[in-house]
Amino acid sequence: MASNVAVLENDRKQYIVVKIGSEQYGIDISYVDNIVRMQKITRVPKAQNYFTGIINLRGEVVPVMSIRTKMGLEPDQFTDASRIIILKVEQQGSLGIIIDEVKEVVTLGEDEIDKVASAKDEKSNFINGIGKHGEELISLFDINAIIDEKENS
Repeated sequence: MASNVAVLENDRKQYIVVKIGSEQYGIDISYVDNIVRMQKITRVPKAQNYFTGIINLRGEVVPVMSIRTKMGLEPDQFTDASRIIILKVEQQGSLGIIIDEVKEVVTLGEDEIDKVASAKDEKSNFINGIGKHGEELISLFDINAIIDEKENS
């Protein structure tokens, strides 16, 4: 009987729910290394337009990108709630993404996640599912699509 419980637990994943504009997005917590307050971002010449620059995080240089720019949304507007989420990705190392606000951590089971039908807008390229948490819908980021270096055109 205990093996069934383990299987159920494995089907559940934790997501950090963040706001970008008026929408909520979920980031698989296994990719998240750190969440830091906004700080001075040093520009890097000739980088892709969605790369805001680099930050120094405890002696490590971390590239930071604007997820808004990458998704074709309006430019970032920094507030006291703005954060940089540091993602750890095996091949690329660390990468910071700017988000408007961190909301909460939620645990979703496979039965609470709907796969996304292929849509045509730029934002949907970065979403691999829609999580249902109570009455709220959370677009779940496909981290690999976000960090992919190719321009999505």
